[in-house]
Amino acid sequence: MNTIQVTQNDYNTLMELLARNPGATEDEKTRQGALLSELLRADILPEAEIAPDVITLRRRAHLVELESGDVLDYTLVLPEEADVNEGRISILAPLGTAMLGFRRGDVFEWTMPGGAMKLKVENVLRG
Repeated sequence: MNTIQVTQNDYNTLMELLARNPGATEDEKTRQGALLSELLRADILPEAEIAPDVITLRRRAHLVELESGDVLDYTLVLPEEADVNEGRISILAPLGTAMLGFRRGDVFEWTMPGGAMKLKVENVLRG
């Protein structure tokens, strides 16, 4: 499993999000548990030490699904800012949690009910 990088500010924001919003449903608890697992395995660094090609909150990621070649473009945001139609995906969405901390060139797996997808980070931009 690749090591991911998370800014200290994002780490603090996301830990506060998890603390103030305990999951009401099993699905919410599962999603929050997945995010917590990612945060606990991350290298936490000051923002100045995070490369500009790392997916953090409010950065836009250009992803390519390796099997089909399908392209996904999303800006990673907090739940209250999410709007998939506008290309903003919540950090608590399974894909949002899966993409956190990866950088250009990395390949990661996104597990869905229908199976797993391998995605490559093609580019990362400021959201």
